[in-house]
Amino acid sequence: MLKHRVALALLTPVLGLMFVSSAAAQPKGEFAVFAKCPLTNPNVEACLFSKTESGEIKIGSAGVPIVSPQILQGGLHNLEPVGKEFIDAANGETFPPTPQKVPGGLLGLVKCNEISNIIERIACELVFENKVTGVNATTELVGPVSINEIYLEIGEGTALGLPVRVKLENPLLGSSCYIGSSTEPIDLQLTSGTSGKLVGSPGKISTKAEGKILVITGNKLVEEGFKAPGASGCGPLGLLDGLIDKKLGLPASTGNTAVLNSTIEQANAEFVEESE
Repeated sequence: MLKHRVALALLTPVLGLMFVSSAAAQPKGEFAVFAKCPLTNPNVEACLFSKTESGEIKIGSAGVPIVSPQILQGGLHNLEPVGKEFIDAANGETFPPTPQKVPGGLLGLVKCNEISNIIERIACELVFENKVTGVNATTELVGPVSINEIYLEIGEGTALGLPVRVKLENPLLGSSCYIGSSTEPIDLQLTSGTSGKLVGSPGKISTKAEGKILVITGNKLVEEGFKAPGASGCGPLGLLDGLIDKKLGLPASTGNTAVLNSTIEQANAEFVEESE
C-alpha cells in the first residue's frame, strides 16, 4: 500500500506537467497568428485570421479612421452543399476591442453651452479646462459573424456580416455611451464588390508556409447606407444622448459608410495543429 502511494506521489507531478504542456501548446512559426483558433471544437476544419490595417467607419456626420489594426479571428466549418459557418475564437477573442481616436475629440461631439443641465454643463467645462477632450470609439461585436467566401471571391453579395455597436468613451461621456446595441445593432453587410459609390476588392491571393497558409492581401470590404440608431447611455443618466444625436444626425439610415482594408490568412486546422 505504501509503495502504491509513493508511486502515485511520484507520478502525479509528471501527469500534471504533461497536462500543462498540452494545454500550453501554441501554433508555431508562420502559424502563430492562429493562436486563438478554437481547435478544441470538433467542427473546426480551418482557421481564419483577418487584420484590418486601415479604412474608416462613418456614422452620421462623424468619420472614424481605422489606425490601430482591428483583428477578426476564429474557425471555419464547411456547410453542405456550399458555404462556411464561422466559429468564435477561443477565450471570446473573436473581435478584440480596439479603440480608435475620434477626429476632433469631444469638441466635435459636444459644445458645453448647448447643454441645458447646469451640472452637466459645469462638468463639460471642467473637462475642457483640464484638456481631457480626447474621445475613443471602439467597435464591439454583438452578434454572430457570417462569412461567404464565394461572394468574397466573385465580388458580389455579402462577404462578411458584422453586427456591432460603437462605444464612445471620454470622462464626460462615461463608459456606457453607445451607438447601437445587442437588440438594435449596426448591421454591417460588407461586400468586396460595389455598394453605392464605394468599390471594394477581393484582393490578391498567394500562399506561404509551403502552400499551407492561404493569404489574401489588398482585400477591401465596403458598405454604404447601413442603419445607425441613436446614442444611449452618454453622460450621467444618458443626459447627453440627445446632444450626441443632434450633433451626428442620428438615427440615420443614409450617409453611413464602412471601408475595411485587410490582410486575410487561412489554414486547415490539421496544419495549425501540426505546427504546435
